[in-house]
Amino acid sequence: MIQIPTQTFKALGDPTRQQILGLLADRELTIAQVAGHFDMTRAGVKKHMKILEEGRLITVTPKGRERLNTLNRDGFDMVSDWVGYFDQFWDDKLNALKALVEEDMK
Repeated sequence: MIQIPTQTFKALGDPTRQQILGLLADRELTIAQVAGHFDMTRAGVKKHMKILEEGRLITVTPKGRERLNTLNRDGFDMVSDWVGYFDQFWDDKLNALKALVEEDMK
């Protein structure tokens, strides 16, 4: 089974961080640009961004004096693969149950 870092779940578990990920889905942004969408200090947004980076959901690239934040596709692929494992588990269980019910109906 795929292992996901604990930091990834921590990053995904907060509504503010989920909103930040939504903002970054369209384009790369600086912390200042992200902070403009929230009623909190730039330092508060920076803490959220650090947690997203530790969770491997965003990457931070220095560009001159700015730091550009972008979604990290690999982090989301890891989460998708993990969820997909359990999706397949339930598909197998439900197909087995269906086969048993259909056999009993004969």
